[in-house]
Amino acid sequence: MPMLSSLFSFWSDLTPSEVSFLEQSARTEIFPQGKLIHRSEDDCRGLMAVITGSLRVYCVSEEGREVTLYRVESGEICVLSASCLMDSVVFDVLIETVEEAQVCMIPAAALHQVEKKNPLVELYIYKNAVQKFSEVLWTIQQVLFMKIDQRIALALYDEMIRQKSKVISIRHEDLAKQIGSVREVVSKTLKYLEQEGVVSLGRGKIEILDEMGLKNGTENGIYNS
Repeated sequence: MPMLSSLFSFWSDLTPSEVSFLEQSARTEIFPQGKLIHRSEDDCRGLMAVITGSLRVYCVSEEGREVTLYRVESGEICVLSASCLMDSVVFDVLIETVEEAQVCMIPAAALHQVEKKNPLVELYIYKNAVQKFSEVLWTIQQVLFMKIDQRIALALYDEMIRQKSKVISIRHEDLAKQIGSVREVVSKTLKYLEQEGVVSLGRGKIEILDEMGLKNGTENGIYNS
């Protein structure tokens, strides 16, 4: 297990006994790609730190449409998996692995014992939650106020930055889940982008041919770019 102090920034605020207790309670698990590791209606897992891999936090509408709220990358904390520790927070989310992920978890019961004695731990949890909620609000803003083609361009541009490559590994279905749309709409828009010479479509991948054209689409929409 990696040094917990490098994963959780509140570690320096703990007493020696609290450090020892949480070190004994923490555990590391490896989850395969596409594994659903948290549901709001399940028992609270606790605080997760992603060591390697990536997680997707999302919600599902009554019609079954998924919307990705945000991603949790290597070195980041997933605080909504410990939402049971925040009495004023009620948020129905699901968490799954985007790729195989190694995750360090501090169980909710152990963390709750420590935060009752150490208010700095509770402050850390709420502070992290506020940061994540700002990302959720940005996602909601996109869904409510951006055109579908603009959201697709933004999602592609973000994936290009995240994957550090102009050849993006992503399926049309996964892109639709990310922006809260349906595959047919995404495929139609991507086909238009291909005709315009902005992207080249392949099986399970999308190559960015015109980065500036794509960036312009994030601001003005694809069909108006």
